[in-house]
Amino acid sequence: MTLPDYTGGSIVNLLSSIQAALGTEPASYAPSRQIDAQCLADARNIVLIVIDGLGYHFLRQQPEHSLLRQHLSARLTSVFPSTTASAITSFMTGVAPQQHGLTGWFTYFKEIGTVAAPLPFKARYGGASLRDAGVGALGLFEPMPLSNKINAHSHIVLPRRIVDSDYTTAHGGTAERCAYVSLKQLFERLLRIVRGREERKYVYAYWPEFDSLAHAHGVGSAPVAAHFAEIDAAFARFIGAIEGSDTIVMVTADHGFIDSQAQQMILLERHPVLAETLALPLCGEPRVAFCYVHAHKSEQFENYVTDELGDCATLFRSEDLLRQGFFGLGEPHPRLRERIGHYTLIMKQNYVIKDWLLGERRYAHIGVHGGVSEQEMHVPLVMVER
Repeated sequence: MTLPDYTGGSIVNLLSSIQAALGTEPASYAPSRQIDAQCLADARNIVLIVIDGLGYHFLRQQPEHSLLRQHLSARLTSVFPSTTASAITSFMTGVAPQQHGLTGWFTYFKEIGTVAAPLPFKARYGGASLRDAGVGALGLFEPMPLSNKINAHSHIVLPRRIVDSDYTTAHGGTAERCAYVSLKQLFERLLRIVRGREERKYVYAYWPEFDSLAHAHGVGSAPVAAHFAEIDAAFARFIGAIEGSDTIVMVTADHGFIDSQAQQMILLERHPVLAETLALPLCGEPRVAFCYVHAHKSEQFENYVTDELGDCATLFRSEDLLRQGFFGLGEPHPRLRERIGHYTLIMKQNYVIKDWLLGERRYAHIGVHGGVSEQEMHVPLVMVER
């Protein structure tokens, strides 16, 4: 089991180093052990590129001529769960899930009485917009944007479809948002910002397509390998174009991937004795499921998981995970306990667990993440000075 290293080796600590270099207030977490603080403090531009799903172990396996591999400087851990909703929120806020309170793709928000997907800002059942239902993103998320904590002109460079989303608007804070529609345009936008005004700048950019291909085809697939080569080539062109700009470019990821097979998917509908113990749909992720259990059926739940799913999942009381620092350090978000259920199933090996609501579109991902394997938890830190 590989857990986040919030004391200096996680993506949260990377953000603390950035905040220390640019900040107007102390960071909540220690700076990263892998970064020269003075190097960041002296740079005119700091560019952080997050490639969704680009794991450390994947990058280590790439050809030696890869520029990203050549400049691989350290291995970081993601957060828990090792998934986009939790990790991207850490990139946007500079704190761990312990403080920002977003714990997976599906989260139970007691304050609105529903399970919802925070990134698209939609209810799980039916996919209805929370905004259309009268829910404000600022009120639901209570965000702490990193851009509001630093003394630099902040830019966020995102795909056009999400650049002005409820989630981005809430977590982007004072940053200037910039949209793109292709990999080529992403790096054109970055070049324009870096080569723009002389003021000090912090730029956060996010690329999602690697993650999408890994889900659909598997992280070990030919389409993923081909796409990585495209990213690497575009990155090399960008690095060449910013020579002499006094810029530090860092590349990392929100999580890595493992591949799972159909026979490793535990379908809740095939376990009715377990399903009847649950008061809510499964929350979190297929690799880390937060379970809300009827109080009078706790023993039935525990016995069933131990006896029938012991080879596939490890059972924890969610309160124990909180106490042991899985989600972060320090004072927890006031609603964190509500969002992690009574129990947590951390899936073993390459297993996933999934439930389906009535009318919900069914799908099966080959590439999966969210768990505590080395491949999912370890992400790269690539650094280039120009």
